[in-house]
Amino acid sequence: MTLSIRNQITGTVTSLTAGEAMAAVKVRLTGGQDVTAAITTESVDDLGLTEGSEVTTLVKSTEVSLATGPLQGISIRNQIAGTVTDISTGKAMASVKIDVEGGALTAAITKDAVDELGLAVGSPVVALIKSTEVSLATA
Repeated sequence: MTLSIRNQITGTVTSLTAGEAMAAVKVRLTGGQDVTAAITTESVDDLGLTEGSEVTTLVKSTEVSLATGPLQGISIRNQIAGTVTDISTGKAMASVKIDVEGGALTAAITKDAVDELGLAVGSPVVALIKSTEVSLATA
């Protein structure tokens, strides 16, 4: 299956905390970062997820925000450090490619945000991704 989702990084499930309708699934990515996905318990069952399951994390580029450093006092669970490798800008929007340990991410953000953050190739950034915006896939 080919997907339009740019951000696909493999990892291993390290823990599952299931509630009535939703579950928090922690995944250790190939590069060693931890990511939390909030998915339905039905999806956990459908995918057959258990600790040790190999998964691919999927995140649309429009769901990746960027900061110039780690943030404290924020509810966003996933903060992945990386380095900007490419910026393509249009009149209003920009596509920012980021090299992270074990993979790459793309963030679709406004051109104004790129300018205000002073982003350039080589800039260190932190990708911010809400756990509810992380999907999981199995082979």
